[in-house]
Amino acid sequence: MEQVFAPWRIEWVEREDKNEGFDGCVFCDLPDREDARESRVVARNDQAYVLLNNYPYNPGHSMVIPFDHTGDYRDLDDETLLGHAQLKQRTFDALDDALNPQAFNAGLNLGGPAGGSITDHVHTHVVPRWGGDTNFMPVIADTKVIVEAVDDTYDRLHEAFAAQDGATLVDADDAVEF
Repeated sequence: MEQVFAPWRIEWVEREDKNEGFDGCVFCDLPDREDARESRVVARNDQAYVLLNNYPYNPGHSMVIPFDHTGDYRDLDDETLLGHAQLKQRTFDALDDALNPQAFNAGLNLGGPAGGSITDHVHTHVVPRWGGDTNFMPVIADTKVIVEAVDDTYDRLHEAFAAQDGATLVDADDAVEF
């Protein structure tokens, strides 16, 4: 097995203040903020919400996050599991409509050694993929090229969620609700 080393990531892993600017859990605080767009909250239902990743692997890299604060997936009740799963389905649909990816990576990082940087609040990553989206740049130049600004991706994804059946949008800067 070949390995790619990314020693610069240790700064992120070992940083002192993991939730700088937040009173508690970043995933508990973000959906309650006034400006959903600024917080990157794109859509929500009664059990979960969709957040664009500030440091995406690819454009559209989203997280579907239950409102319940727990680091153990097994703690989520049936209603939360269903709402979380339904919002993941809507996320796949919105990403298809907004960005037309060829595939997805979707999954949970449960616990620090699994790659989770926020281990005390369950969240599912949804990463759109295209053929050739990984190229020589990360290997040769230690650089990942993100081809679209997160704000532009937010606009495209927000519009795609708003166009779905059952969507409600009160204000353009609000998260789309289901």
